[in-house]
Amino acid sequence: MSENHQLIVVYGTTWCPDCKRSKQFLGEQRIQYDWVDIEKDADAMAYVEQINEGKRSVPTIVFPDGSTLVEPSNAELAVKLGLTTQAERTFYDVIIVGGGPAGLTAGLYLAREKADTLVIEKSALGGQAAVTQALENVPGFDQPISGEEFGRRLANQARRFGVEILQAQTVTKVRSKGKYREVVTADGSTYGAKVVLIATGSRYRRLSVPGEDELIGINIHFCATCDGAFYKDKDVLVIGGGNSAFQEGLFLTRFATHVTLVEFAPQVKASNVLQDKVAGRDDMTVVTNHAVQEFVIADGKLAAVKVQDRETGEIKESHADGVFVFIGLSPNSGFLPPEIERDRWGFVATDKTLQSSVKGVFAAGDVRGGSTKQIASAAGEGPPPH
Repeated sequence: MSENHQLIVVYGTTWCPDCKRSKQFLGEQRIQYDWVDIEKDADAMAYVEQINEGKRSVPTIVFPDGSTLVEPSNAELAVKLGLTTQAERTFYDVIIVGGGPAGLTAGLYLAREKADTLVIEKSALGGQAAVTQALENVPGFDQPISGEEFGRRLANQARRFGVEILQAQTVTKVRSKGKYREVVTADGSTYGAKVVLIATGSRYRRLSVPGEDELIGINIHFCATCDGAFYKDKDVLVIGGGNSAFQEGLFLTRFATHVTLVEFAPQVKASNVLQDKVAGRDDMTVVTNHAVQEFVIADGKLAAVKVQDRETGEIKESHADGVFVFIGLSPNSGFLPPEIERDRWGFVATDKTLQSSVKGVFAAGDVRGGSTKQIASAAGEGPPPH
């Protein structure tokens, strides 16, 4: 079935947790793939049984070269995709946790100064910026550049100066050991350094309403560029009224028949430029002062979205095919030890040198309290001393 296919094909079912995990991993790494639900496609089911000697083993992942992985771990997927997940050494001058604009820019400056530098990133390089369809406010680019391309260029630039980069690797601990600092990764590896820079950025907040957790990766998404293509000729909801919601909503019109933006507040916060773009389209609608109450699930899939009119109290039901959530950011700081101080929102507190409350541990970019959450400022926060 998949011969001559140019994309990775993931065969699975909606109820399979390993299928969901594999899809999430591919999405995090910005790896394009096709999804085939074998319960809806008899030929696909037969193909999976043929590959697995009569068994319906899922996920079965078929690669463009014809090779397959069956029920792979994330580590096995990383190896197949050629991602480097273990460092060449055990000690560095500086270890940077996070491969977004702040981390990669700091890395290339450090490497230029001949500091041995390791960057560890769990997802795709480029951070949150990498999932943005078009970046229009990055200094030096007089035309919009895709987030994916920007992240790729930034990573290549860092590597050119000698930065070592690990991908698909999660840092689980940061700790002090005498005058040195250590980071521990999910595979049990420990790496030491003179200095650690926390540049883990932020992630999209969740709605925390019934049905959300069960449907994430199925009908609820946080990345339009990753999952928008699954909604060709369908209706989608975008939750949020800021720049990200409007930008991603505009991108989704490439696939969806209609995009409805739902904002909790009485007014949206997106820039006037984006509001004008959306207002000029017949395939987009903006609804304000409405709150999502519940995602109704039937047969493991989204059946309806219950939304309350905050003015009248009326509960309405939307029967959108998919939902994309863009309601702000939360810092990726939960893995840090309690001795690293954070503000009430969880962002890392730093002094004027960007050092945290623990000597030798610095923070830069979106994860840092007081940062402006913009690419240019994240990149400009620069490397820590070493």
